[in-house]
Amino acid sequence: MTTLEEHLVRSRIAGDVDTPRQSNLDHARRFAAGEPDFLFGLAPLRPWSYEQVVALMVERAGIDPDLTRTSGPDTIDARLTMAALERMRDRLAEAAQRQERVLVATGHPTGTLEIHLAIVRALQAAGCTLLTPAPGAQLTIIDWRDTVLKLHIRHVGRVAMLSNYFDLQHSHSPLGMAAMLEALAADGGPPDLVVADHGMAGAAAAAGIDVVCFADCNDPGLFVGEAEDRVRVTVPLDDNVLPHLYEPVSEFLVAPFAT
Repeated sequence: MTTLEEHLVRSRIAGDVDTPRQSNLDHARRFAAGEPDFLFGLAPLRPWSYEQVVALMVERAGIDPDLTRTSGPDTIDARLTMAALERMRDRLAEAAQRQERVLVATGHPTGTLEIHLAIVRALQAAGCTLLTPAPGAQLTIIDWRDTVLKLHIRHVGRVAMLSNYFDLQHSHSPLGMAAMLEALAADGGPPDLVVADHGMAGAAAAAGIDVVCFADCNDPGLFVGEAEDRVRVTVPLDDNVLPHLYEPVSEFLVAPFAT
């Protein structure tokens, strides 16, 4: 086991994670039923049954395959996390070498924002153009609880996210990314690469853009997107541990091109 893999398990970014088993199975069921908030703006190319979604999450994330176990915590296989991080690192290094136009975004500003900020800094230092389209654009979002939210796009450290003016918002919505891509269509064209999660990643993949992303084991939509060859890399990890715990992950991802 590598030093980083040991850290992933020790910090519970992978291994025995805090994501509840009930949430994993419930979200798999809702994805299979086609509920929009669980598709992340990336509707699958074919029907996926509940059992098929769970089997994919066993394969791609390492959750418990026992469908009869419906409670307690669940697991993410740290070896799968490492393999995906290596593939993401290769794509980021390629972007740095080519000095690509990159859009970085998150629907999870309380956790993985730490990684996104580090990626932005390293890519920008390598000569990439970090895009910040549609700042302040207004959005009306109806979440899975049928709550109407009035949000806007806000860029923090060149990472796009949604805000209600006072707080940064956890969101599964693809509408923020859709609005940013619409703005870019009239101003320089789409990015070469999107680094994201949740609906920010799903909407970019649906638009045919190269996407690398992070996803928790209760976020099956992006793993299905990868299985259908529409997402380049989906990294399985707990996306809401204390932010400083992601620092070794960030260092690993940017090491090949950090200055």
